[in-house]
Amino acid sequence: PMNITHIRNATQLITYAGKRFLIDPMLAAKDAYPGFPGTVRAEIRNPMVELPVDVSTLLDADAVIVTHTHDDHWDRAAVELIAKDKPIYVQNDRDAALLRSQGFHNLTVMTDESTFGDIRITKTHGGQHGTDRAYAVPELAERLGEACGVVLRHPDEKTLYIAGDTVWRDAVAADLQKHQPDVVVLNAGYAHVIGFGPIIMGEQDLLNVHFLLPQAKIVAVHMEAINHCLLSRRALREYVEANQIGDAVSIPQDGETVIF
Repeated sequence: PMNITHIRNATQLITYAGKRFLIDPMLAAKDAYPGFPGTVRAEIRNPMVELPVDVSTLLDADAVIVTHTHDDHWDRAAVELIAKDKPIYVQNDRDAALLRSQGFHNLTVMTDESTFGDIRITKTHGGQHGTDRAYAVPELAERLGEACGVVLRHPDEKTLYIAGDTVWRDAVAADLQKHQPDVVVLNAGYAHVIGFGPIIMGEQDLLNVHFLLPQAKIVAVHMEAINHCLLSRRALREYVEANQIGDAVSIPQDGETVIF
């Protein structure tokens, strides 16, 4: 069956239709990098925790999906450790050019019709890595850049929607409604930029997804690993329980596997 092993932050090892996908690999040791400048708690170094598994267990994945190339989704350690001929899926030509410059050559720019074997890989639409107000500032818009998610489909599997780094917005709701996924992975750590607020989802956004797709299972990740994420697992769990949606939501610890 499909299973999602949450590794750390947005990094997951997903078994889907018999293939293993490594999502958004951040593979460095604890405290390898300074905190993101201009974000909350920037004095804290990243990542805040160690990998929960030996990195070798991640490197033999069948393919890698990189939703965008911020350091907490694609870091120097990933560049050094992942085989240069590994199949890697990226969101656009710009990210493909970056990875090509790093020596990778088996690259696919995701479309609505990309495949890996008989698995269909669809790039999500409508996501935005921050508020409209943040993107109105050209320098910040350039820094936040584009970020996407990905939808995995296979005739014998549940539909999996990985939202990626985005805030909640009407276009995201429309994309979720279009795909009608059975399982939704949300980056729900509520990361903040000073003066501009959240750049990914938080607890209220998770509730919005549940109201939109009450039958879907939600897996909440991207917490307690990077300096600017303000929502803890404990706080989210309390919120989920207070709203009586615990049956629909998983909040895995690093290294924990959720099976569907």
